Amino acid sequence: MSSPELSVVCKSCGSEVSPYVTECPYCGTRLRKRAPKLERRGDELAAAETRKGRRSARRRARMEALAQRPYATIAAVIAPSLVLLAGVALSENIYGLGAIAGPVGSEWWRYITAPFAYADTGYLFVVCLGVVIFGSAVERRLGTIATVMMILACGGLGMLAADGIEQAIGSGDNILIAAGGNGIALGLLCAWAVMRAAEVRRGVDEEAEVIGAAIAAAALVLLPLVDDSANIFAGLVGALVGASCGLGAALARGGAETE
Repeated sequence: MSSPELSVVCKSCGSEVSPYVTECPYCGTRLRKRAPKLERRGDELAAAETRKGRRSARRRARMEALAQRPYATIAAVIAPSLVLLAGVALSENIYGLGAIAGPVGSEWWRYITAPFAYADTGYLFVVCLGVVIFGSAVERRLGTIATVMMILACGGLGMLAADGIEQAIGSGDNILIAAGGNGIALGLLCAWAVMRAAEVRRGVDEEAEVIGAAIAAAALVLLPLVDDSANIFAGLVGALVGASCGLGAALARGGAETE
């Protein structure tokens, strides 16, 4: 519930007057049609909240409750799981699920779908574990919409970079195979790490979970060694995008706290 105004400024003479009067006592200007109703709150009298104000308060409460639930993180885990199950049920290969296999060309949409296409459950489990741990932490800080945009940016730009780098330095005998969300998981991890470091510097908390984050980062970076569809460039560029987003968010939050 919002706190009541302590005073109202008269637009005619500029004097501060009580919010419970209808006319300015200094110049007589009409301030409102009727005086607000008063209600007792503890030992004080305060303006009764209007019906519109109560609706606004309930709407704000619902929005705050929604912000506490990591919908973006949940979606980032459920979506690739459903894609993998659909591929198994339909006997579809990874390319048919939206992965990148060779030059993308005009099929630009594969940059978006490839981060959510998996050929095996082991790769999916490792990435989803990273997304759950660090995605929920990022979403608590930034909100659902910003987290969704970050997930798409880390995954899509990572795949775009993988395609571009392969065309620039790859030989004609090698075909680019890129799929899975190692770029998404690394991006969320780096975003969390940058924001967490900023919080420690500002004294919000004294400790950072360095060892656990380092182990998770090492596991995600080394995924291309055990799964051919995990592209190292997609992972590194996704990490860079996430770190940039985390830095921007940390600077914005730091500036807001100093004002």
